Amino acid sequence: MSKTGLEQAPDDIKLAVDLIYLLESNKVAPETVLKALDIVRADFEKKAQDQNN
Repeated sequence: MSKTGLEQAPDDIKLAVDLIYLLESNKVAPETVLKALDIVRADFEKKAQDQNN
């Protein structure tokens, strides 16, 4: 059986779709999402940097 669509997508795309669905389902304001994503990005950039050191 061949995989199609999202099943075949890279993990980052799958995660993005899941996050968008979660945020939209909970009616989180776009401004709140963007501020939260800035925090999440900074946290994960630090974690990635720590792993490389």
